[in-house]
Amino acid sequence: MSDKIKAIVRFWNKPQHAAYLFILPAILVLSIFTVIPLIGTFIIGFFNINIFFTNTSFAGVANFMRLIQDSRAINALGNTLYFTLLQTPVQVGVGLVVSVLISKSTIFNKFCRAVFFIPVVCSLTAIGIIWSVLLDGNIGIISYYLLRLGVQSPTFFRDPALAMPTVAVMTVWANFGVTMTILLAAIQGVSLSLYEAAEMDGASKMRQFFHITIPQIFPALGYCLLTNFIGSMQVFDQVYVTTGGGPNFKTETIVQYIYSRGFTSPFELGYASAISAVFFAIIAFLSLLLNVYMSRKEAGLS
Repeated sequence: MSDKIKAIVRFWNKPQHAAYLFILPAILVLSIFTVIPLIGTFIIGFFNINIFFTNTSFAGVANFMRLIQDSRAINALGNTLYFTLLQTPVQVGVGLVVSVLISKSTIFNKFCRAVFFIPVVCSLTAIGIIWSVLLDGNIGIISYYLLRLGVQSPTFFRDPALAMPTVAVMTVWANFGVTMTILLAAIQGVSLSLYEAAEMDGASKMRQFFHITIPQIFPALGYCLLTNFIGSMQVFDQVYVTTGGGPNFKTETIVQYIYSRGFTSPFELGYASAISAVFFAIIAFLSLLLNVYMSRKEAGLS
């Protein structure tokens, strides 16, 4: 074995160097499917180009300037923020309450955990179709029983005022199992001695919850808020299936608008990429602000 090969072997035999070999597959996957497409999106945003890559021309910042004057894009961004502000706190709140209620390891609670997690493994597309049928004003079972009670059923997905809240409620129902599982693990990691000491001091269950449980699980709570915020900002599937962005673009989200610009006629891939780049910057900025806020709150509780 030559000296060069021996030197290479000695180099990679060191733990601090060998670690890079183990993370290399993850780095390659992240680069191929995230970093490279992200860079490509920013570059394509400076061109007038369609999905067939024909009639390409350099546009400079024209696509980005066009976004500022696009009322439909601004409306879609507003709808996305509205959905996020509806869905994120409700999902985290429901997940927190449920995780506290089923934190004890009884047979019934274990059964409830499995039941509550089932929607998570289901496709949001399938869930959207099922909810559309259930809430349909003509054939939906919810409307049927409301009519039996003498109540006129609202048109959940067709009413401009109810469509987005209905989508948000459906999303909470479908996804809160993930939040519940994370917070449940955090709650079960809290030392029982803290609760025993609080009971000896006469603290009620409510005071224990706010002064022991919340501070102890705050890192997990912050993680759930941040990840739910990012996921909510990228909402697409359930809106596309249930409302298609209607009525009157009241539920059209920014991701759905990007899809419609880039992959439906007139196939403005350059403009869609410009919107995607700006939207990425908005999510990154808001996520950073939320992360800084949650970090400061966590430091104040510790």
